[in-house]
Amino acid sequence: MSADHSSTGSLDGDFRQLAGAPVAGLIFDMDGTLVDNMHVHNDAWETWHQRHGLAFDRERFFRDTAGRANREVVGMVKPDASEYELDTLGLEKEAIYREIYRSQMAPMPGLMALIAACEARGQKMSVATAATPENAALVLDGLDLRRHFVTVVSPSMGYRGKPHPDLFLAAAEAMGLAPGQCVVFEDAPLGIEAARNAGMRAVGVKTMLDDAALDGSNTVFSIKDFTDERLKGLLEG
Repeated sequence: MSADHSSTGSLDGDFRQLAGAPVAGLIFDMDGTLVDNMHVHNDAWETWHQRHGLAFDRERFFRDTAGRANREVVGMVKPDASEYELDTLGLEKEAIYREIYRSQMAPMPGLMALIAACEARGQKMSVATAATPENAALVLDGLDLRRHFVTVVSPSMGYRGKPHPDLFLAAAEAMGLAPGQCVVFEDAPLGIEAARNAGMRAVGVKTMLDDAALDGSNTVFSIKDFTDERLKGLLEG
């Protein structure tokens, strides 16, 4: 599927019946979705790999790990790491990221207008992110976004990371909505898969990858940012 498909003709299989269902809730990934910062995360991971003498394939690393919790990522490259090392090494990477990104923060183009329109329509919004609490605070509080969301859920609260559906299901529950009433905004294949596993439609956000990479059976379409005119048809229908 490509970005040219309509919002009613892109879904496959069990998700086709949701094509015309009203959207009552929006669930946003944070990194690469609310903000265009995944390249900074990759920069931080590259620096982290270099410090530890590890090879780093930038494109493959993003495809394989975006949306996973840090402990999972560290465990993939250091399978013999202890529980303490999993936590410590993950925190080291995040400190590198925050140092780089703090002066660069900005909301994704069109995001604030989208939020205002959804609030005017009474649609609920939440965030489901693999980010650490410190990183979430940097973005959500630094850009004064947190007040717009019913909840912010992350693996730090005991949920499994993406592609497991836990984060999205918890967000839907907090909003008092069924999965089919929600649309997920995601920039990574694992996030699209997690939305599918939760029984939710997804809109891909092309900050790092193209339409083909974000093409799932539950993908409505993919957007460059929140100024895309197709969102009106999806969210106002």
